[in-house]
Amino acid sequence: MSEEIFTNCTVGGPILVHVNGGKIIRIRPLILNETDAPSWTIRARGKQFTPPRKTTIAPFTVAERMRVYSDNRIKYPMKRVGFDPKGDRHPETRGSAGYERISWDQALDLVASEIQRVQQTYGKESITGTRSSHHNWGNLGYHFSVYFRFMHMLGFTLIENNPDSWEGWYWGAAHTYGFYWRLGMPEQYDLLEDALKNADLVIHWSSDPDTTRGLYAGQESAIWRLWLKEIGIKQIFIDPHNNSTSCIHADKWIAPRPGTDAALAEAIAYVWLAENTYDKDYVAAHTLGFEEWKRHILGKGGGTPKTPKWAENICSVPSRIITALAKEWASKRTMLNTFCLGGGASRQAYATEWARLMVYLQALQGLGKPGVNIWTTANGAPFNARFNFPGYSFFGIDKYAERSIARQTLRNPVSQRIYRPLFADAVLNPPIRWLFEVKRGTSLDQFHPFTYPEEGKSECHMFYRHGGSFIGTMIETNKWVKALQSPKLECIVAQDCWWSSETKFADVILPACTNLERSDISMFAEVGGYVHDSSTGTNHRIVVYQKKCIEPLWESRSDYDIYADLAGRLGFREEYTEGKTLEDWIKDAYEDSSLPEYISWKDFKKKGYFVVPIPEDYKPTPALRWFYEGRECDTPDSNPKKNTEKAKELCTHSGRIEFVSQSLKANLPDDQERPPMARYIPSWEGYQSKLARQYPLQMISTHPRYSFHSHHDHHVSWLNDIPGHRIMKEGYSWQTVRIHPKDAKARGIKNGDIIKLYNDRGSVLGIAKVTERIRPGVVHSYCSASKYDPLEPGKPYSTDRGGCINLLTSSRLVSRNVAGMAPNSCLVEIAKWDG
Repeated sequence: MSEEIFTNCTVGGPILVHVNGGKIIRIRPLILNETDAPSWTIRARGKQFTPPRKTTIAPFTVAERMRVYSDNRIKYPMKRVGFDPKGDRHPETRGSAGYERISWDQALDLVASEIQRVQQTYGKESITGTRSSHHNWGNLGYHFSVYFRFMHMLGFTLIENNPDSWEGWYWGAAHTYGFYWRLGMPEQYDLLEDALKNADLVIHWSSDPDTTRGLYAGQESAIWRLWLKEIGIKQIFIDPHNNSTSCIHADKWIAPRPGTDAALAEAIAYVWLAENTYDKDYVAAHTLGFEEWKRHILGKGGGTPKTPKWAENICSVPSRIITALAKEWASKRTMLNTFCLGGGASRQAYATEWARLMVYLQALQGLGKPGVNIWTTANGAPFNARFNFPGYSFFGIDKYAERSIARQTLRNPVSQRIYRPLFADAVLNPPIRWLFEVKRGTSLDQFHPFTYPEEGKSECHMFYRHGGSFIGTMIETNKWVKALQSPKLECIVAQDCWWSSETKFADVILPACTNLERSDISMFAEVGGYVHDSSTGTNHRIVVYQKKCIEPLWESRSDYDIYADLAGRLGFREEYTEGKTLEDWIKDAYEDSSLPEYISWKDFKKKGYFVVPIPEDYKPTPALRWFYEGRECDTPDSNPKKNTEKAKELCTHSGRIEFVSQSLKANLPDDQERPPMARYIPSWEGYQSKLARQYPLQMISTHPRYSFHSHHDHHVSWLNDIPGHRIMKEGYSWQTVRIHPKDAKARGIKNGDIIKLYNDRGSVLGIAKVTERIRPGVVHSYCSASKYDPLEPGKPYSTDRGGCINLLTSSRLVSRNVAGMAPNSCLVEIAKWDG
């Protein structure tokens, strides 16, 4: 048979899929040719910078074939042994019981009958469901589309996702400079060119861009940081872990204690204020509340001056280094990279304070000035804003995606919701209460009180899980184990491609196919919505026709077909599908974009992709330059004040950068854990807490380098050969745990030893990597393990050898009125394991 090549797209970038005889034999990057739009060129400091003519995909994307053919694929519809929908359901055996194969008709009939029974017995709100924060790539197959269309037609209690990768920015920074529609992350337009032309220094604070990759942009931006090095721009990294990017690019690595970043920031500000090395004119024209904050930093009115010596005693960074850092920062045009999507400091106790202080520091140096900004170093390439193709959170077949291509979309008739970090408590110990927005990302009003269950409403009795691996990604997840075994949840359905951490807690399992086994359409790295124009993290904006490469393996089916057949059994198939196939929806999506202006449907399908051209008259509009210069917003951002009489303002209450937040002052003026003016607050679980006497090591769990969250871990056995991810020993793949030589020696631990990490919340096994790349007193292991493997299956708090370190993290939220998760505030002890 002749080999065929198909285009597709993944969470790590567009790919070419080689197929022979109905089997995938090779995955490689998409290579551009002479018929594609030319690449952009940036000219700076006597040099020219042009990206390579190919997609630079993430390393795990190269292993996509192994992921499709993984031994962990769910092959057939399954029913848990002991689950009798007409008799005893034995929920206590979830996690330990086996499964029996059933037909698709049996599975769908069973799920449909359980949906009907539960809703007729308890009400529409008695069904809840959740989906992975990220899913298999493709606008129409994404959960914002097929999953929410089904659930909204059905009616259900929404499990509200928290901004789990950028808690401090959403709950903190947004109250300082607006950007609430971006969940606290600032615009990034044209900052690559700005940096290459104007910056002298880049400070990466709690950021590892070679690992977090601008979210979905693969390794596209890796070359940008090489360009920075080529033209002599110094790079400083502030992180307890000498991370993967730091190892390559750091001219200086500074390693504060976890949880003390805010103290370090205040000390830097002290040096600037004491030496008058800040932009006074900018502060006077563009900020509010500066004088009050200045008094706090300098210790006026009885407070403690936030000197470098004061900070040294807290963060363990020598005062001379703090002073030198502050002086160098103030003397150079500096880009601050805090990578809002995934920085560990934004996922800790009182993370709001650090995030706000990052904005304060750049405000002191003239935020928006040429070469001075908050820049991820992974976004901000030249960008054709005239071309319209929305990302997955903006574009689908359901109203949840904001812009629906369906004729009819329905609003969920149920107002009740559960907050995802509190899911286990909602099941085990209701009622639960929290503050949040009525609709996330639409205002600074994060103060609406929610209660589950709502007055007069039923608790949830059926749980529908659409992908995801929350035992590996949420917090204190032994609670999730207990919740999933609760008899209160009378039926649990898992619809997924792989056996992941909690699949074995389901009563009915529906096997979904991967995005290489169905067709779809998408733009490379484009999220839309809360990460507006995220495709500026790519070197070429590429719209991909995701061709079905092979038939669905075993008995797996597309999510769209599964929901359509369920809808048919529940009486609304026609409403769900509108009589269309998935291919029909893809063509509708094509027609609702700018694509028809450039390429015909026939040619687009044949070629499989389209490279968006940069206009010949392209004019850069660097992020926040308009604000610095006192002009109306001229970037492509979806700024709510744009084209209004307030278009020169930020979207704070005052329109300025607020050292004293007016939104917090108006709503929670007496909150001492997120006060109107940011300050360092000692962690509720850090080196200063009483618990440190029992558990003296601070564990940090950053986003994984060799898996996209839980997408690839455990599903791609090739990754077990990468010591930075897992290490094979005695036939088992152990999660790598980094520990400093001093801490290892004190515990008799050697490199390659199997060790136990433990605290009062659980115990997890891993393999020791003794290294000076982690500071003393800290251990590091990547989060998002998809391999929950307890020594006693089905028993909560059993020691896990799969590496799900989030079993150990605390379910305590960021602060009293901030319902964010804080996994990097976690104390543990470690011992050599001889079991």
